[in-house]
This record gives sequence, structure tokens and C-alpha cells, in this order.
Amino acid sequence: MHGDDQKHHTSTLRWIIALALVAIVLLVINLLGTPETDPPATPAQALGQVQPPYTTTLPYRRDVTEYTGSSSCRECHEDEHESWRSSHHSRMTQLISPKTVQAAFDGQAHEFQGERFTMHRRGEEYWATIESIDAANAAPDGRDPGALHMRMGMVTGSHHMQVFWLPGMMGNLQIGFPFSWLIEDQRWAPRNSLFIRDPYTVVSKENWNMSCIRCHATGPQPRPNEAAQRFETRVADLGISCEACHGPGRRHVDRQTRLTKLPELERQAALDTEPLAIVQPTDLDHIRSTQVCGSCHGMKWFDKSEGWPEHGFRYRPGDDLEQTTPIIRPTQLDRQPWLKPVLEKNPNLLGDFFWPDGYIRVPGREYNGLLESPCHQRGTMSCVSCHSIHESDPNDQLAKGMRGNKACLQCHGDMATELTAHTRHAADSPGSNCYNCHMPHTSYGLLSAIRGHTIESPNVATTLETGRPNACNLCHLDKTLDWTAEQLAKRTDQAKPDLPAQHRTTAASVLWLLKGDAGQRALAAWHMGWEPALQASGSAWQPPLLAELLNDPYSAVRYVAHKALVRQPGYRGFEYDFVADEPKRLAKREVALAKWKPPTADTPANPAAVLLGANGQRLTNRVQRLIEARDNRPMRLRE
Repeated sequence: MHGDDQKHHTSTLRWIIALALVAIVLLVINLLGTPETDPPATPAQALGQVQPPYTTTLPYRRDVTEYTGSSSCRECHEDEHESWRSSHHSRMTQLISPKTVQAAFDGQAHEFQGERFTMHRRGEEYWATIESIDAANAAPDGRDPGALHMRMGMVTGSHHMQVFWLPGMMGNLQIGFPFSWLIEDQRWAPRNSLFIRDPYTVVSKENWNMSCIRCHATGPQPRPNEAAQRFETRVADLGISCEACHGPGRRHVDRQTRLTKLPELERQAALDTEPLAIVQPTDLDHIRSTQVCGSCHGMKWFDKSEGWPEHGFRYRPGDDLEQTTPIIRPTQLDRQPWLKPVLEKNPNLLGDFFWPDGYIRVPGREYNGLLESPCHQRGTMSCVSCHSIHESDPNDQLAKGMRGNKACLQCHGDMATELTAHTRHAADSPGSNCYNCHMPHTSYGLLSAIRGHTIESPNVATTLETGRPNACNLCHLDKTLDWTAEQLAKRTDQAKPDLPAQHRTTAASVLWLLKGDAGQRALAAWHMGWEPALQASGSAWQPPLLAELLNDPYSAVRYVAHKALVRQPGYRGFEYDFVADEPKRLAKREVALAKWKPPTADTPANPAAVLLGANGQRLTNRVQRLIEARDNRPMRLRE
């Protein structure tokens, strides 16, 4: 399992050693100071394990002055605790155990970047053996005498993929393992291949302590010790637990404990009059309740003066997030002067997260999307309007009944009787689902298209200006942008803009797929496997176009294209390895093209718009011209 771009990367064995040096540099650059408290003296104070050498490599439990940990909530809130436990929030970071690992640690070896990785179990422990292939080939027994044998410490993710972390030999520094487990596919894949990252550059390796910890743990304190050149990281809980949303629970627990000792009448009076000493996000106004979610699901600005690596974030649920951790908003740069020097040093920063108009284009920053929504700005829409940790679908935390139009009708009730007239689509069709038109999948991440959380209406001028796909053309894949402009001009007061010739002759989805940037290609490919789009625009004409992406420079784009391809008629079970060497990918591309037959039913109304001739043959010259005009600027979408 190794790709043709391995020559662009550093040896993993050398990297593991070098990362410790990088971490040391990180300590110096950030001037983070020296913790005053020593690591736990006994294994019992560390999270989970019992072997002292191993436990000291894991995050330590925070002191108990403020946080109590999720286990303290279970006694009184058993149902809520269980619903949270079944959510993906609870599994944002977990210690490795048979209960938390979904990946196959079966002794199978995987090769990548000149190394051989063998993942295996020792009882209830999970290990990786990392060997230099050259050293192993030179050894008489075929084993690298300098192989690294490392016990894994933690795992993040339980929904789409699992990312594993290795002890970094600097206190409890955790470094990213180069392979991740794809849950749906039931396979290992090189971690860098799963993201839209420039395939021709070396991607810096991650450490959990300074990056992932910010939103994958509760009460995080990275606590880098510059003097000792180690991390002494502490958390209140691994994962996003009760206190991440409700605030530190010590005062609440102490209150409840004290009240239980009172006589019944006195206790009841106190329960009625004394503050709960805990935050209920649903009781906050829509600004503050949304900020609770935004503290993780927003693109935050970290001011060094806050000293968060040492002390943790100052923000607590119920506070004004803007006073502690402002959210970066490209639409309000004039109000964010502190961002100017950052952008001068990193001019590509905004493009890694946002569309040119400032709308978010990556997942995990849904708060940024909501902030730009009129429903939030001029109404009272918040995250809890539609989502709930409790009594919800654990897959996406949608509250009961919020999967359909009810989510929107709770504010726009007058639309219930005018739905067909408003949407111009049948009442039971995907075109009459509010969010398909007003919350289309314009964000990309986790190998999937994801709904943007900016409530908007389709606008052709915006699409032309920003490149951000609109809802109409993400569903009507066979239609041109000119067609969309005509429809919107008829049905709304939206003026039809002047359109370049290609937007009058070629379907918008095809243009995004073949000549768009890597993010646009991924979005277009995903929608070619999306069932509502297949219902609206037909199928069977997409395979030869998707086949062109099986050799896309970006491995993540290749993955999405293959997933869409196997949803097409005649391609069920079509095997393809998105990280195979280029000759193998090209061979599979030819197989996919040879397998395709011109559609005889459900044919596009305008075959030329999807690059087919009148008799169904491929217009290969037009296909090639679009590919040659592709936006090949290096791209990174930061998920």
C-alpha cells in the first residue's frame, strides 16, 4: 500500500525521531513557560492504564478544583449520560482498548514511504512494529534489527475513520501514526491520503497535545515544559464530555451533595431557590447557546496572551466567546485588526478554510457558517434549534423530528401549506426539502461533502464570483449554469447575469468536476453518487467523467470519485485502490471507461451539456480540453 508520491516524503523512522526535536522547537517558539506541578506520582492518577512506564505517556487527569469528570454526572443523570456515551462526542479521543478500537490489528504488514508497518495485538494491548524496508531486506532473517516496537496510546474518531497516536518519548507527547483506519471500507490507508493536501509537498506531522486537544478533549491543558523538554498534558476528560457543554461541574456537584444532607422540606426549598451552579445551553439566549458549540465548531483565534497551553482556555459555557477566543470571520476583517499580521505571515490561511466570499468550506467549523446566516443574525436560530446531544440521532446529533422540514417550519410555519408553490417541486421530492436548497453540501471533509451551515438561497452571480457551487446545480447535475439562471429569473426577482460561453454549453457539475480546484472536484464527484441528484438528473452518463478522476493528483478526490462510481448502474463492486501506484490507477481508469455503455434510458435532455454526442458517444476532445484547463494550484483544505 504505497503510492507514487512517496519520494516527496521523509522516512517515517527518521520522522519519529525528528518530531521530538520539532516539539522542542515548538516549546521555544511559543514561549509557553514551565508548569509548576510535576506529573502524577502514581499510575492511579493517570487516565486508564496500570503499567507505570506506559501510563506516564498518557494525558494526566486535571486537578479537581474545578472539573469533576463525566463519571460524576452519571449518578443523577443516568439517561443523559447514556445518550451522551452513545454519541460521537464521547469518542472524540479515547484510550486504546478492545472496546474503542475498530481497526484490524491482525499482524498484516503495510508498506509506506520506505517503511513497513505491522499492526498487532498483545492481549488487550495494541502495538505497531515499524521497520525500514531496506534494512529488513539486507538482514538475513528479513527483519530490521533497528525496528521500533511501539505501544499505541490513544485513538480519535469512531464515525468515519480512526486516527491513532503513539507516545512521543517526551513526557506524554502524542504523535500521529501514519496510517488511519477507514471504518466504512474496513481498511488501513496512509493518513495523508485522506485529506485534500498538495500531494507534492511534505505535510508537517501532527501532535495531539497542541492541536487536536483543543476540540477533542474537555478542559485541555497542553502544558509544554520548555525547561524539561517534555509535555505534561492534562485534561478533565478525554472526548467532549458533559462539562464541555455545561461548564465545570465542581460547584454543582458540591451543591447537590450538600443538599442531600438537608431535611426534606429544607432541601426542597433550597432546590427551588438556589442556583443550579451549572449551565444549561438550552436556557441561554441564541447567541450564547450557539457560542457553546462554537467554542469547538468555529475557526478560533488563539491569542498567546491568553496562555491557554499552560492554563487551558478561559472560555466557559455561558460566557461571551468573543471576549476570550474570537472567531475568524473573513466577512468582517475590518473589525478584526488582530488578524492582519497573521495573514501577512500566512496569506493562504483564509483560502485553506473559506470560499472567497468568506463562507466556510471545511467541516468542524459549522459555527462560522451559522454566523453568516440571516436566520441567526436577524432571528433566533441557534445550534440547539436543530441539534441535541440527548434524545437525538447519534450519527449527526439531529434532535428528534429535525431530519425533515420540521427544522425549518418551526420558524417558517406559513410555508407548510405553501411548500409546493414555494419550491416548485413535488411535496414528497428531495427538491421540497428545505435544506437541500438552503443548506446544500458546499463544505468538504472526511472524504465526504457536508452541508454548509449558512442558510442561503441559490444565486448564480455568487457561484460565478466565488466558485462555490449552488444548490440547483448540485442536484440538477446535467444542467448548465445558464439553465439555473433562467429558472431563478423566472421564479424569483434574481436578475440573470452575463455568463461565459462555457456556462451556456456545459453542465456546471461537469465544469467543477473536470476543471475545478481539488475541493470543487471532490464536491462534484460526491454529488454524482448522491441519490437525490441521481433522481433529478438521471444516471449512467456520469461514469466516464468519474473515471477521469481515478488518476486525479489528489488521493482524496480519487477516493470520492470511486465511491460515486460504484453507485452507478453496472459499476457495483468495481474494485479500485485509491492509493495504488499510478500505472495501476491508469489501468483501472481504462477498465472503467471500457465498461461504460451509452445510456439507453433516462438519457440527459441535453447530452452535449454532459459531453456526450447525439448518439451517446463521448466527446473526448471537449473532455480533454477541460482537463487541460484544470485549476491545478496547490490546495490544502484544513479539516
